[in-house]
Amino acid sequence: MKRTGSLQCAVTVALLLMVIGESPAADRLRGRGIAQRWCSECHVVAPGQVRGSDTVPTFAEIGESEQFDEASLSAFLAAPHHSRMPNLSLTRFEIADLVAYIKSKKP
Repeated sequence: MKRTGSLQCAVTVALLLMVIGESPAADRLRGRGIAQRWCSECHVVAPGQVRGSDTVPTFAEIGESEQFDEASLSAFLAAPHHSRMPNLSLTRFEIADLVAYIKSKKP
């Protein structure tokens, strides 16, 4: 069963890489809007934000994390269920925009 999950994850990442490679360039500004609308309730998504949870990483922390490169972050956001996050149901273009914004927060 665990092997099937790993295979599904690998296939998802491969498909995302193909799709992202064919899509227009990701737009950080659109990603910022998505982050403010969907993520800022829990995550600190921008400097100066006064609300957020101290139990989840900030976008700056995620952006600088070696664990989350563009491909793994895209795959994570495309997964239908996250442990503590709502199902965002983002399109592949929204995911690419959000990932571009998160990675731009890297100090």
